[in-house]
Amino acid sequence: MIDAASVLSHVRLAATVLALAPMALAFGIDAARADGRMVAKYSLSVAGVEFGRGTFVVQASDSAYEISGTARITGLMRAVANGKGRAAARGVFAGGRMLPVVYAMDAEADGKEESARIVMAASGVKEMDVEPELKFAPDRIPVTEAVLKSVLDPVSGAFAYMPGTGEMLSAAACQRVIPVFDGRQRYDIALSFQRIEQVKLEGYSGPAVVCAARYKPVAGHRPSRYTVKYMQDNKEVYAWLVPIAGTRLMAPYKVSVATMIGTAVLEAEAMEMLPPVGSLSVSTPKP
Repeated sequence: MIDAASVLSHVRLAATVLALAPMALAFGIDAARADGRMVAKYSLSVAGVEFGRGTFVVQASDSAYEISGTARITGLMRAVANGKGRAAARGVFAGGRMLPVVYAMDAEADGKEESARIVMAASGVKEMDVEPELKFAPDRIPVTEAVLKSVLDPVSGAFAYMPGTGEMLSAAACQRVIPVFDGRQRYDIALSFQRIEQVKLEGYSGPAVVCAARYKPVAGHRPSRYTVKYMQDNKEVYAWLVPIAGTRLMAPYKVSVATMIGTAVLEAEAMEMLPPVGSLSVSTPKP
């Protein structure tokens, strides 16, 4: 049973998760050619109750990518809370991996606003502006430069890059650890292969690679917090990945996370593969 307090405490989580499901309107696109583009529509539910919906666009060439999206609280949840958000990332492919250049996020949930702007490089975070600032707590693990090298932002980290020409729909899609920094916390998401499963939705019908995921906090967190301990011990987190046509990127078709009030499910209702529009630029956008 989900009471009002539990709903309100998870509205922000719902808005944040959907905001990380990336819309190309956040950053402009130049002009020339890219290899592939996908527009996807997602729904988010917790314990079978719809919390929100989001739309994102992914575009990638051989050398660069940009991902962005918007989300909002929907359905019955709007009677108890209001929430919306957007997030976007740009980066390049180099050395067989994704290298983010810039990440931006704005979210509002339950009357509280959050934002982040991060400029990144392979050597680490170059510039950062996060509001509100993270509150001091004596037990919080400090975020140091040492843990910010070669990190991914949450948007880039939601996708699997498969360099080379090998089979994308394989166990290799799950054989990785994702080093994420969102402006507040630095954490790893360790993936492991589970199975290949057939999925069908508007715009895509075919195999999906199913990965199990484990959350491993590194810095910025408070180890004594119950939610941190819960997620650290949570063995019921899974992601379904499908290929984006014309690219070496795999997108999350579905993400399932056990929470204290029921299973949260982010699931694509449609994935439309489209011709690319313009060329990709990795310049830093203005906030």
